[in-house]
Amino acid sequence: MKKILLAIFLLPTFYINAQVYSSKQPLVHTFSIVARDEKTGEMAVGVQSHWFSVGTSVPWAEAGVGAVATQSFVDKSYGPKALALLKKGFTPQQAMDSLTKADPGKDVRQVAIIDTKGNVATHTGVKCIQVAKHIKGYNFSVQSNMMLGDQVCEFMANSFKQSAGKPLAERVLLALEAAQKAGGDIRGMQAAAIIVVPGKPVEIWNNKTVDLRVDDSPKPLQELRRLYTVQIAYEHMNSGDLAVEKNDMTLAMNEYNAAMKLFPSNLEMQYWTAITLANNKQVGKALPMLKSIFTKDKNWKELTRRLPPVGLLTVSAIDLQKILSQ
Repeated sequence: MKKILLAIFLLPTFYINAQVYSSKQPLVHTFSIVARDEKTGEMAVGVQSHWFSVGTSVPWAEAGVGAVATQSFVDKSYGPKALALLKKGFTPQQAMDSLTKADPGKDVRQVAIIDTKGNVATHTGVKCIQVAKHIKGYNFSVQSNMMLGDQVCEFMANSFKQSAGKPLAERVLLALEAAQKAGGDIRGMQAAAIIVVPGKPVEIWNNKTVDLRVDDSPKPLQELRRLYTVQIAYEHMNSGDLAVEKNDMTLAMNEYNAAMKLFPSNLEMQYWTAITLANNKQVGKALPMLKSIFTKDKNWKELTRRLPPVGLLTVSAIDLQKILSQ
């Protein structure tokens, strides 16, 4: 008991105070970026931290409204509260001033807000654990605390500016990767996330165009990069399906091939590409693809038997037999 009391008395004052402010809130010391794409109007938040499931705490965004990163001794309510204030017509700075004024724990908070016009407000509390800083720029803000080195924000800002013209999610991911190259979190890596929302209001079910999280990994940014690549591959697959509906087979195959190039080990992408070829009287090209797929996983052959009754495989009986004999 004496040892416990001694440990408490030796704690820095702001740690004791922080427990008052955030006894039920995670200690998400981290680096992040909020950003906007000037051409598309999209807004994004990207984050990496040595804290489990950081994507459930730090990033908040709403289409046609704005994006928020709340971290350090994190108060998650800053996310929805800031977005609500933006919807009422507050500027990011007005929203930030309103929230920090009412927060007795503001000295241990780090928050960034961006709106649909690219206006940015950032707050780094005076008691955030060093190295703690932020850099605001045109259509972005980068912020970090408890960093190993003092150049994390500079690396992130430079990366974002130098990647102009790339998709917003790619730019955000590059900025996170740059932060890690600069040393990143002094504790190491564990979790990461990226969300992207449209610049204009949309149906709530279409609010996020990118929503990727890595909750627990020794290499979260590497895994986040892999997931982003998979998402792009599936976007090509979706575009291919739409092209098929319009009977534009040249475009469809270009999209399917782009998907398979990004994710060559995915049997499903290969399978539906082959089925599309067969449905468009190119059974000869489909057969070797299907043979390879069936060899790796016989369940795809069983699935093939189930397609003709629902109109998803429209080949002749002879061609169906050729396919199933592979």
